[in-house]
Amino acid sequence: MPQPRKYKNRAAQQAAYRQRCEQARQVTLASKGLPSLPVIATMPGWSRWNASFASAHELIADTLGEMQDYFEDRSESWQDGERGEEHQAKIASVEALLDALSDLTS
Repeated sequence: MPQPRKYKNRAAQQAAYRQRCEQARQVTLASKGLPSLPVIATMPGWSRWNASFASAHELIADTLGEMQDYFEDRSESWQDGERGEEHQAKIASVEALLDALSDLTS
């Protein structure tokens, strides 16, 4: 026995799909703590963008701390070696990224 139709036509089915996708997107944004975008599409969403930049800054700062702890936990010969120098160069790049992100949110 065939299942009863849920939607009267394909357009109704697609509309329901788009609505479910939008609801899922809203739930994702809410779980990240980001405010919603402005209703008017031409209006900039600075509050949302700044919250996103602040979240990224916090995550990168935590990662930078982990990288520095990793470097300090290694032996002195490792720190003075090629791998230690490469690691220090990456730490310097992350610090530059944090500075650029700080300039964005200021």
